[in-house]
Amino acid sequence: MAKSGKRDYFGLGYVISVILAIIPVTAWILGALTRFKEGKIVAGIIRLIGLGFIMWILDLIFMLAQKRICRILNV
Repeated sequence: MAKSGKRDYFGLGYVISVILAIIPVTAWILGALTRFKEGKIVAGIIRLIGLGFIMWILDLIFMLAQKRICRILNV
């Protein structure tokens, strides 16, 4: 669960994070970098390869509904 003061995409505001999440390539790269920054190397690599499109759709849904990116894998 995300902390109340924590924001995704490097602490950027909600509106800017949603705009960045709408753009597929930006969402894939920033999602992976965010997971690497959290120390979740496997999750970052998975975001970069193979599951990019699926994670992009999930990130859009989660960003609009819960104001954070999707975190399925915590490894």
